Amino acid sequence: MDGGWWHREIVEPGKLPLLLALVSFVLTFAVTRLVTRMIRAGKGPFRNVTPGGLHIHHVVPGILLMVVGGFTVIAGEGHGFGSGLAAVLFGVGTGLVLDEFALVLYLSDVYWTSEGTKSVEVVVITVALASLLLLGFSPFGVNDLSGAEVQDRAGALLTIAGNLLLSLVSLLKGKTRIAVLGVLVPFVALVGALRLARPTSPWARRCYRRRPRARARALTRAYHHDRRWSGLSRRVTYLIGGRPTPSLPGPPPHRP
Repeated sequence: MDGGWWHREIVEPGKLPLLLALVSFVLTFAVTRLVTRMIRAGKGPFRNVTPGGLHIHHVVPGILLMVVGGFTVIAGEGHGFGSGLAAVLFGVGTGLVLDEFALVLYLSDVYWTSEGTKSVEVVVITVALASLLLLGFSPFGVNDLSGAEVQDRAGALLTIAGNLLLSLVSLLKGKTRIAVLGVLVPFVALVGALRLARPTSPWARRCYRRRPRARARALTRAYHHDRRWSGLSRRVTYLIGGRPTPSLPGPPPHRP
């Protein structure tokens, strides 16, 4: 790796803590999912932490690490061993918290249910956005740039800003995955912004309220889209986070 590139693009703009936090976040999530899957299967030496019969979820130490690492990073100068260590603590804490995002969202232990797959989706979105921040150009705060380099970087930032706007429109239209992927691939964001909104999205509720034909088309398109792609999406999510436990059938309805 070119030392000049590393210093200019990572060290000088102050992106080293972000890089350390992102790597720590991804590794923590991967290790945590491996450990929880081993516990679920009854393999290995790992067990749930249950002092006094109380199950301590790993979101609890995750929050503590996020608090310590986050405040330390804010108080620091973005350079030095202390800031790097704080970034690692923050990344590890974020990985533990977002791995149980569904638990926080539903206020219930839904880790191995279909609702628990929300955690995997949030982790993927977080990695994509953090990677964008890490790979983005920084035209300010970098020394010894020529006029052409500054102009190129400013143009790149304007392109990214426009692309983020298209991704925001896609998000308002209920196309979360397209919005995230569109942050990295401009053409995807444009397609998502131009296509019909999901029928339950904020965009549809506001813009299709007096357009019954558009609302009907949105319902039809969402049905066919889900029928075609929902199976693949579930398989990818299960591959990353593990397959949910099948729901047990409820008791038969009471008949007088």
